[in-house]
Parts: sequence; structure tokens; C-alpha cells
Amino acid sequence: MKLKELESCLQQVDAFEEPKILLEQYPTSPHIAACMLYTIHNTFDDIEGKLVADLGCGCGVLSIGAAMLDAGLCVGFDIDDDALEIFKRNSEEFELTNVDLIQCDMCSLRSHAYAKKFDTVIMNPPFGTKHNQGMDMQFLRTALTMATTAVYSLHKTSTRGHIQKKASDWGVKMEVIAELRYDLPASYKFHKKKSVDIKVDFLRFSTT
Repeated sequence: MKLKELESCLQQVDAFEEPKILLEQYPTSPHIAACMLYTIHNTFDDIEGKLVADLGCGCGVLSIGAAMLDAGLCVGFDIDDDALEIFKRNSEEFELTNVDLIQCDMCSLRSHAYAKKFDTVIMNPPFGTKHNQGMDMQFLRTALTMATTAVYSLHKTSTRGHIQKKASDWGVKMEVIAELRYDLPASYKFHKKKSVDIKVDFLRFSTT
């Protein structure tokens, strides 16, 4: 599947109807999702035939893209039943049989509940702003316990130094695959601008 074709398919994935600020629910754009998945698939061969986890999957754009790239199985994890309902609807519309969902709180998941159960973990975690401080690192820590090969994640570029230090402490290799501009659309009433560009790193953590 070509990149443009993948992006075009992902544009048909329904996003949040009423996003929840406490959960930092912002959609991953079809463009960013397609670029991430295409790179993971073509450069690193970490999707086709693999067992993939999508943490904080929301409405499922990354899971659905991974399924289209022939993941053996992609399992989406999210705390929010409204988001998972949309995810379920999306996967039914695409008639995908290689996706599954699990409702759970990634931050209170029992340590090693899914230890080394997946080949690859993909995620666009909460950036850990304001009331969710440190949540991005909690997601990353959990992801690293779950993957046998690699974790792919989006993080604010401004946190790169901090994440690099943590990766060193944890004994994992971190590489910056790309620097992206994350176009954050105005999703909530308090947003004054129509959209804001945030500098984001697309990172790969290898656990082997």
C-alpha cells in the first residue's frame, strides 16, 4: 500500500465526537498517522505479521492503519468507552478482522500485566500537560514492558532531553526518526486559536 493510499483510507476514520479535555483527547491526523505507520512498516518491518499494541488508542486511527498494513493483530488500549465505541464502529466499517480492543487505564495497569506480549507498541500518548503531568512517561514506561522489539511514540520536542535521559536510565536505545509539526485543531472552548502548531518528535525505542 502506498503512503498516499494509506492516508486517504485513514481520512475516513471517524474521530472524537465530544473530546474530553481531562484525557487530552486530540485526534492524530491521518497525515501524521500514515507517515508514522508507513515508516514503521517500510523502514523497520515492525508491523506486517506482528502483534501490535496501540496505547491510548482513542478512535483507532493508528490501530486501523496498522491492520491495513497487515499486522497479525493490533490491540487498542484505552480508558474511554465513548472513544472505544467509535473505534469499534470504525473497524466494522473497514471490515477489519485483525483488530481488538481492551478498555483499561494505562496508568494503573498492573506492572507487567502484558509483559513482552507484543512485538511492537505504537502510540500517541497524552503529552502530560497541566493536570496530567508525567503521564507521557508513564505510558512510555508501560509500553517498554509490553514490547519485545520496539516502541514508537510521539512526544513534544521540548521534552527530548528529559526522555533521552530516562531512556538511558532504563537501558533502552532512543532514536529520533523525524521531527513533525503537530497541527492541534481547536477542540475545546478555551482554545482561542483555530489551530496551533506543536513541534513533536517521532521516536523509536528499541528494547533489544
